[in-house]
Amino acid sequence: MPSTPPITVAIVNDYELVVAGVASLLEPFSDRVAVVELDSGLPVVSDVDVILYDTFGQVQGDGVDLDGLVRDGHAKVIVFSWNLHPELVENTLARGARGYLSKAMSAEEIVVGIEEVHRGGTVAPVGDSSLGTERGEWPGRDVGLSAREAEVVALITQGLSNREIAERTYLSINSVKTYIRTAYRKMGVERRAQAVLWGIAHGFEPDRLRVVDNRR
Repeated sequence: MPSTPPITVAIVNDYELVVAGVASLLEPFSDRVAVVELDSGLPVVSDVDVILYDTFGQVQGDGVDLDGLVRDGHAKVIVFSWNLHPELVENTLARGARGYLSKAMSAEEIVVGIEEVHRGGTVAPVGDSSLGTERGEWPGRDVGLSAREAEVVALITQGLSNREIAERTYLSINSVKTYIRTAYRKMGVERRAQAVLWGIAHGFEPDRLRVVDNRR
């Protein structure tokens, strides 16, 4: 019997390091899920089965351009995020995303979720799946920034205010301020202008890069 071909996947995020980190998580399961395109700041061009949209430093919920991600293809979109706010998850799925996966999930669980969506199902967080180790890579991890601290720094580097960051991430303004304080301490900065310069120097500016595997 011929083997079933792997599900083709494009990973989308504006940060090359983040995209590469997700791809490395899926690499051990290449017989089931084949990452054929990596996009940072560019639209997907391959006709893939699934688009995995990483929300690090990105618009979320109603701001996600699902039609723009899919363009003229037939791909199903899965959102991959640490932000599991119920309203955010519900709105994202209501707008047409077929899955919403937590970054606390293991690589095996992520692959199972992709397979379920490919079969025509819908996947969403069950219980408090935000607990656990955040997967993948992100700018600033080498200096001890957590994924959430790093995302706040990314949004500061992009020029967003504290209020805009809170709206983008579905965090309270006090939570945003707490992440900023702890991040600044690790970064060795005290003011926002210093944080922006630090972010620019440490990979927090969005990238524009596409990598396509033409072998498939």
